[in-house]
Amino acid sequence: MALVNPFRELEGAPNVYTTGRTLMTVNAARDKNVYGERLVEFGEVQYRSWDPMRSKLAALMLLGVRDLGLDQSSRVLYLGAASGTTASHVSDVASSGIVYCVEVSPRSFRDLVGVCESRKNMIPIMADASRPEDYSHMVEGVGLVYQDIAQRDQAEIFARNMRHFEAERGILMLKSRSVDVNRAPADVYAEVREELSSKGLKVREAIDISRYAMDHAAFVVTR
Repeated sequence: MALVNPFRELEGAPNVYTTGRTLMTVNAARDKNVYGERLVEFGEVQYRSWDPMRSKLAALMLLGVRDLGLDQSSRVLYLGAASGTTASHVSDVASSGIVYCVEVSPRSFRDLVGVCESRKNMIPIMADASRPEDYSHMVEGVGLVYQDIAQRDQAEIFARNMRHFEAERGILMLKSRSVDVNRAPADVYAEVREELSSKGLKVREAIDISRYAMDHAAFVVTR
């Protein structure tokens, strides 16, 4: 009797799979993991477990947010790629697209380069995300900006990159304590929502993801 594949594609999230409780992506770098995640074989396909405690994007999907503008052919500008944990899953999803990974920390960038070496659609860029003009010559045709950086002016940096690259979709992972440690996160989120709107971005979703990442919210926007 044929085995039944336990993984089904998550509704509204192309190339992301679920067993009902966990998320998986198809490993674009077979037999290689990035952060100790579990690898699971079924037939000729190898899946990687996507941990929402290690990836805010996975957390956002598990909280029910879909239609993020991320699919097989996406061209993504990832700001704050760090050592490549979430960026590698984005690489799995955008299997025929490209992920431009911007990171400013030399230590994290070394780790990121190691991940990119085994993934043909990940491009490492060592640069300051607040200065898109410094790396625009290396980035082409971006449709989605994803940002996860812990700086006071996170929203401004995000809007600047959305505008500079004329991206139609964006996801901002906002750390409220980096904006203002003395204010309630909900107040910071409300202020950031107004700031994004004032910069011509339409906020489709604003979701508190503190269940997985303390004092964080995700903003899903379009232009």
